[in-house]
Amino acid sequence: MDMLAELRAIVGENNVLTEEADTAGYLVDWSNRFFGKTPAVVRPGNTEEVAQVLAWANRTGTPVVPQSGNTSLVGGGTPSPKGDAILLSLSRMNKIEEIDAVNDTMTVQAGVVLEKAQQAAKEAGRLFPLSFAAEGTACLGGCIATNAGGTAVLRYGNTRDLVLGLEVVLADGRVVNMMRGLRKDNTGYDLKQLFISSEGTLGVITRAVVKLFNLPQTTCTALVGVEDPHKACELLASVKTAAGPALTGFELMQAKCIERVGEQIESVTLPGDVSSAPWWCLVELSYARDPGCNPLESILEKQFEEGNVIDAFLSNSVKDSQTFWAIRESIPSADAHVGGNLHNDVSIEISDIAAFVDEALAALNARFDWIDPSVFGHLGDGNLHFNIGSIPPNLAFENEEGIRETVYEVVSRHNGSISAEHGIGQLKRAHFLKLKDPLELELMGAIKRALDPKGILNPGKLLAD
Repeated sequence: MDMLAELRAIVGENNVLTEEADTAGYLVDWSNRFFGKTPAVVRPGNTEEVAQVLAWANRTGTPVVPQSGNTSLVGGGTPSPKGDAILLSLSRMNKIEEIDAVNDTMTVQAGVVLEKAQQAAKEAGRLFPLSFAAEGTACLGGCIATNAGGTAVLRYGNTRDLVLGLEVVLADGRVVNMMRGLRKDNTGYDLKQLFISSEGTLGVITRAVVKLFNLPQTTCTALVGVEDPHKACELLASVKTAAGPALTGFELMQAKCIERVGEQIESVTLPGDVSSAPWWCLVELSYARDPGCNPLESILEKQFEEGNVIDAFLSNSVKDSQTFWAIRESIPSADAHVGGNLHNDVSIEISDIAAFVDEALAALNARFDWIDPSVFGHLGDGNLHFNIGSIPPNLAFENEEGIRETVYEVVSRHNGSISAEHGIGQLKRAHFLKLKDPLELELMGAIKRALDPKGILNPGKLLAD
């Protein structure tokens, strides 16, 4: 029996795709930068089928690239151009199995689209807080495998903090069942944490138990203009002190990023002229009960008096809040309309972010006199999308290595991370192997060899092969 026949015997005739017209959408990543080849896209429908496929792959030495929503920006779910790896798509495993409103948990399969999980939680009167721009396509398996972040990390944490239980299929086909919805479990190593952020290199995540929270009844949102990132950090500290745990989101954006959204994205209307301030913060508070007034008004009034704020737009409706968030989430699309840029997803301690921005921009301007930075991101958790374009656009891509080296050198100087939420994948692999502590890499390699001794899982990503 040949390879395709064996795979079809496991998942069914219609779930092994080989024609180019059927496989093309699986073989290019979200950034449209990484293209791969595969002899087959294999679409299992349940954990047992995943286990059988991996057991077959391990026996035959066939590489396997797991993929769920295919929204990676670093080529994490794209096979290599060699065409020797099968692509394992989890898209058919898209069931929400249970919502437990008493335990505040939801049990999901890996192919559940994030937006679907959010909506199911909302219909049950609960909140699943993981949220980011690609939520209409991204699936939970990939979110967990990359430890996705998003806009609510400040209050609820990364994906890692939202996962209570996991089911994972190992490279040899054995199934590790850690599907416990427990908030306390001190019975040895917390093995599920090995697979979260492993980018599919240690096992294939098939199911998960995730946390739910009370659904906020009231949100207060504002766009706040400030002089620079230093003032933005001061504002963040003041709002944290005044609002406490009600602070749900705190984003930072250059004014020109907002202006570009207004120019390029027809579906988004700006609340007014944002040229009054060079930097803007998107601030959101959320409450389980109506506080009776907009607490942001009094908080910002004090900030105006102290000279920390230049201008502000307060939301007067849910629609206003949605518009403010649409502006923030449309920045990458607006950038793409004018030629795109190099994405740098960095993480810096909040107390160092303002200095990082100053130093990184100065270093880039000293080396390249044509850069067009697009700086925005989750200031509240220390994650900036420090994206660098150019005028004309092609210059940034032609000088990619120099730009990344310049940015990453400043990141390293501030003891930061070159990947806050996008992962390493193929894009950042060389820099990751260069910058990561050698002993950490040695330990990661030991774990990889223990769980995947034949190296069949997602080769070419994260660690050296």
